[in-house]
Amino acid sequence: MIAVFQYLRGSRREEGVDLFSKAPEGRARNNEQKLMKERSNLELRHFLSEKLMEQLHHNSPHILCLTNHLRNLELIDPIFEWHGPSGDLVTGNESMTISPTGTLLFQHFKSYMSGIYTCSLVFKPTTEQEEKSYLIKYVIYAYSDPNFYYEFTARYHSAPCNSIYNTSFEKKLLQILAKLVVELACEVSLEKSECHHVKMQRAGMQNELFFTFKVFSLEAVKGKSMCQKNACDVSRRLRKAKNLIEKFFSQQVEVLGKRTAPLPEIYYIEGSLQMVWINRCFPGYGINSLLHPDCPNCCVVCSPGSFNPHEGTHCLQCNRSLTYGAKHCY
Repeated sequence: MIAVFQYLRGSRREEGVDLFSKAPEGRARNNEQKLMKERSNLELRHFLSEKLMEQLHHNSPHILCLTNHLRNLELIDPIFEWHGPSGDLVTGNESMTISPTGTLLFQHFKSYMSGIYTCSLVFKPTTEQEEKSYLIKYVIYAYSDPNFYYEFTARYHSAPCNSIYNTSFEKKLLQILAKLVVELACEVSLEKSECHHVKMQRAGMQNELFFTFKVFSLEAVKGKSMCQKNACDVSRRLRKAKNLIEKFFSQQVEVLGKRTAPLPEIYYIEGSLQMVWINRCFPGYGINSLLHPDCPNCCVVCSPGSFNPHEGTHCLQCNRSLTYGAKHCY
C-alpha cells in the first residue's frame, strides 16, 4: 500500500501577531510615539498551524519548516529548530531525519510518534533587515485503514457429533470457500465450529453443525501487487466475495431440491446463512468523523483524554489518559 500523507482541512492561519495593542484614546502623544518606536524594534512573530495524518508503519513525505509564502523567498542565515512530544528533535535518529533546510521526515511512523510538533524558524529577509521568526505547529495523528471483514454463519444437518465425518466435511467446506475467493485476494477462516442436538418443531432430535466463518482481504505482499487499480479496493473485493459465497450456498439448496435420492447425512440447512459486515479498529485507534471529517472512515490514533481497549470502532472518553493511542484508562 502506498504511503498516504494527507493534509486535513481545518484551522490554518498565518498572521502577524501584534505584541502591543492600540493605545487608548486620550493617552499623551509622546507615549504613543514611544510605544510605536518600541514596537518597530521588536521581532514580529508569525504562527502557522497544520493538522496532519500519517499512515501507520509508512514513511512520510517532507514536512516543511516553511510557509507556502516563504518557500519562494530567499532567507538569510535561517535557523531551524524542531521540537516534538519528547523534546528537541535531532537528526540521526532512526525514526526521523531533519535536513539542513529544516525538513522533517519520518520513517515507519508509529503510534507513540503522534502528537504536537513545532518548528521555530529565525531568519533575515535581507542583510539589512531585522530578524523575523516563525513558529510552525503541526498536530500529527497516526492512522490506519479499518480492519473490516464479513462474518457469516451457516448450519448443516450432520452426522452424530462424535463422528469423524463431521471433521472431514468441515475441512472440505473450508477448502471450497477459500478457493471461491482466492482470485479476489481474499481469504476465508473458520472462527468456530460446534455440533449440537436440536429438537425440531413437531419432530424429533437431529444433529446440526453450527459454523462461523470470516472472509477478509489479504494484505499485499511486499514488492508485489495482488490486484489491479480499482480491483484493489478492499470493500469492493469483499462485496464480490460475499456474493460468491451467497451464490455457493444458494446452489446447494437448488441441488438438494432436484435430488430424487434420499438426502445425504450432511447437508446445508436452507435459510441458515447469515452475513454481517464487521468494522473494527486496532486497540488505541478509533473512527471519529467529527474530529477528522476529511478521513471519516479512518482508524485514527486516540487523542489524549480517550482510549480504546479492544478492537472497537470508537475511542472512549478517559480523562486520566494523557497519551496518544491509549489502550487502557489508568
